[in-house]
Amino acid sequence: MTIENKIRAFAGTVILISLLLAYFHSHNWLWLTAFVGANLFQSAFTKFCPLEIILKKIEKK
Repeated sequence: MTIENKIRAFAGTVILISLLLAYFHSHNWLWLTAFVGANLFQSAFTKFCPLEIILKKIEKK
């Protein structure tokens, strides 16, 4: 699995979990969904993604 696919899978998982938490616990969890979406949006233009840096460091070990 490529790093890009891992990022998409992680982002999708976080979004789904935050939606479930917003539905069952508190609507404030939607801020996490907004943060993930904004990060994906900015990374499309800047090519900077913090998760990519973390994943590359993990793969080196």
